[in-house]
Amino acid sequence: MTNKVNETKTASSEILLKGGSGMSAMITNIIVMLITIGVFVMAVIFLATEADVNTVLMVTLIVVCALYFSTIGPILFCGLKILRPNESYVFTLFGRYYGTLKGAGFYWVNPFCTAVNPAAGVTETTTGAVKSTNAATSESLEALLVKASAGKKVSLKVMTLSNDRQKINDQLGNPIVIGIVVIWKVVNTAKAVFDVDNYKEYLSIQCDSALRNIVRLYPYDSAGTDNESSLRGSSMEVAEKLRDEIQAKVDIAGLEIIEARITHLSYAEEIAAVMLQRQQASAIIDAKSMIVEAGVSMVEMALNKLGETNVVELDEERKAAMVSNLLVVLCGGKDAQPVVNSGSLY
Repeated sequence: MTNKVNETKTASSEILLKGGSGMSAMITNIIVMLITIGVFVMAVIFLATEADVNTVLMVTLIVVCALYFSTIGPILFCGLKILRPNESYVFTLFGRYYGTLKGAGFYWVNPFCTAVNPAAGVTETTTGAVKSTNAATSESLEALLVKASAGKKVSLKVMTLSNDRQKINDQLGNPIVIGIVVIWKVVNTAKAVFDVDNYKEYLSIQCDSALRNIVRLYPYDSAGTDNESSLRGSSMEVAEKLRDEIQAKVDIAGLEIIEARITHLSYAEEIAAVMLQRQQASAIIDAKSMIVEAGVSMVEMALNKLGETNVVELDEERKAAMVSNLLVVLCGGKDAQPVVNSGSLY
């Protein structure tokens, strides 16, 4: 029988079970079944050959041995369970939560316990799928035991959820396409199995809902030069808020959200071309502003150098002409063609 380590029994509290040795239980049951075969054969022989044998005793032995070999022994084998690292079983006994078996090993538990996992039908990469085969006799006992209960285990591994990309309006009402990846794991098997209908589907739905709530708080990109938060420029802040939002929603399911990250971010197809033109125009304006600012600085530096060295004396009109020429050369989009002035300005 299994010993209960945690005596607290509440609706969503995890009860840890300490399973018995599966190898000892299996060997003992096999030996007892072999003994019942021997006793059954001997009882039949005595009943057929000995005249003074106790008929009632022999018939009782035959019935008990047949009952154990055909019913009790196979039932006891149903209590054998194999767990790999970061896997667990959640058991119910006649409809009530019995406990959770954790830890890699070969165990024996109450054969009347039923393993429960409402998310067993959802495909995931961290647990193997059951394969039907006609060559079951050539497989090892461990493989048969694992296959017999495949899908009923609750994985404790760190898993990845990547939902489909969604089209959501940002803070400014612009439709954007965004996708996220969520790293999560089960930390309370009782909550995951009993407090929600299917914890994997529940997590997926809550991720979509949280993503919509967070995206509506930020614009796709900041419009000005200030430190305004945006989806594109504040990815770490958005990811942190997204993780907290999802965690608050899935606490009831006994899940822990380790990380949530944006994997795809773009404007929706219907406005992508317009927004691209806007970005290009903004980039051109920024570049022109930088060029003009640098050109003015260079012109100022040239005039100051000429004034300090007294290379040439320039009046205000000549200075204006020189500034005009230098700005055309420095800020023009094409290479300037030099013109030699051999005459006077006047």
